[in-house]
Amino acid sequence: MNDHPELTQHEFLTVRELAELLRIKERKVYDLAASGDVPVSRATGKLLFPRREIEAWIANASSGGATRGSGPRPAICLGSHDPLLEWAIRQSRCGLASFFEGSMDGLNRFCAGEGVMAGLHLHDEASGEWNLPHVAKRCSGENAVLVSWARRSRGLVLRPELDRDVTGLPDLAGRIFIPRQKDTGTQRLFEALAADAGLSLQDLRVTDTAPSETDSVIAVAEGLADATFGLEALARQYNLPFVPVIEERFDLLVDRRSWFEPQMQRLLAFCRSDSFQSHAGHMAGYRLEDLGAVLWNA
Repeated sequence: MNDHPELTQHEFLTVRELAELLRIKERKVYDLAASGDVPVSRATGKLLFPRREIEAWIANASSGGATRGSGPRPAICLGSHDPLLEWAIRQSRCGLASFFEGSMDGLNRFCAGEGVMAGLHLHDEASGEWNLPHVAKRCSGENAVLVSWARRSRGLVLRPELDRDVTGLPDLAGRIFIPRQKDTGTQRLFEALAADAGLSLQDLRVTDTAPSETDSVIAVAEGLADATFGLEALARQYNLPFVPVIEERFDLLVDRRSWFEPQMQRLLAFCRSDSFQSHAGHMAGYRLEDLGAVLWNA
């Protein structure tokens, strides 16, 4: 007899359905999937949970049995949100899921074995380098490699009315500003550059944080704020004024063994396709000449 009739409706459960069944938050479901503690499959970049395996998992846990071990790394892309990378994962149908919670979150989760790669754009003020100092410090014992993805133009994305009024970071004083999460590469970089420019964060009228690069720009486009520290590509996409501030590196920290798995190989093959090159060529503020270059080996 099935003690969980909710599971009989579909062969697979979504994140929301499993969260409702277990009476936990969706974020906890992602954590369970990333750690390998719950049976999970992946299709078109989404997490799906096989009904029969979930039944057995619940029954086993209810009887005091052990849950599934961690095993291989889950096919999840962690770290910072990049619009081009997100599009390539979806368009290639490579089977990778994504969990974009910022560079530091991605680095921590990668070192904990919670994904096959992490997107990073972490600036080291002491050396002036991107990503490598952080990766070398944290990942010397990992079977990992750091490869180049893109160079991106980042700066101030503004409401159209402020096109001529804001020409640099100091001009943000008194403006409504949309930040990113505290440990994202974007927010860490903004706070460092603001300090260098003499802009106090207390001078900003700060809103709630935006969960992704796209969300922050959309909020400005909808008139919810005066500015955000965003990507040129998204500013142009939403026809918003853009003031360039810095060119940053966005790199991928990849598990070496997972590099040769079907999901990663399919993504890499797609990135060599005409479709990818054409789409990337229409995104302002991206330079991809170093894509795939190895920057560091553990």
